[in-house]
Amino acid sequence: MPFHIAPDIIIDATLYTLLAFSLITWTLIFFKIWQFAKNSSYNKQYNSAFWDATSLKSAKQLAADKARGPKARIATCGFDWLAEMCHPSTSSSLKFRGSPQDLLEQTLRVQTQKEQQRLESGLTMLASIGSTAPFVGLFGTVLGIMHAMHQISESGSASLDVVAGPIGDALIATAIGIAVAVPAVLAYNFFQRRAKHHRASLENFVEGFLHIAFSDNTDNSSTRKANGI
Repeated sequence: MPFHIAPDIIIDATLYTLLAFSLITWTLIFFKIWQFAKNSSYNKQYNSAFWDATSLKSAKQLAADKARGPKARIATCGFDWLAEMCHPSTSSSLKFRGSPQDLLEQTLRVQTQKEQQRLESGLTMLASIGSTAPFVGLFGTVLGIMHAMHQISESGSASLDVVAGPIGDALIATAIGIAVAVPAVLAYNFFQRRAKHHRASLENFVEGFLHIAFSDNTDNSSTRKANGI
């Protein structure tokens, strides 16, 4: 150990690092709780209003008026794609080559992935803190024990009263590292489970959107044929 560097400075830096980890962890926890609660509320409100709409046109207007939340943004993306596909100047471009249903599904899946990435942002940080905080604490403990042993060797006494105090203080870093890691790991597992439920809900909405979008188009085509248009 390079004793020209004060060991106390290194140990204190370790503890401040753990403190920073703890602040980041609890900031992310409170932010993700707010984010999940907000998105769940928006999705519930929009999902109810969307399926209560009497037509695809009214559902499109609903998306334009209440474009808040992941499902509303996915619906807006789908309606924008349908409108662009029907426009003569853009319908011949390469991105509209292929089955319309497959192309729309791909567009909705891409938007779903964006929403999921937005919701999962910060979870990697929680996982990293949960896995590294104990080792950071252990690093501080090892440095503390080395420093304590060095002081004991200089004092020339190895009695229990002399040894127990410095080593006990050094072990505090490991305890703090574990205390920082536990909330991070628990929060990561909890939010990952919530994110899976959220993703399943979005995928179900995409399936429903595809069904009504093309069933509505089919019904319109049948009506035009019946009227001789």
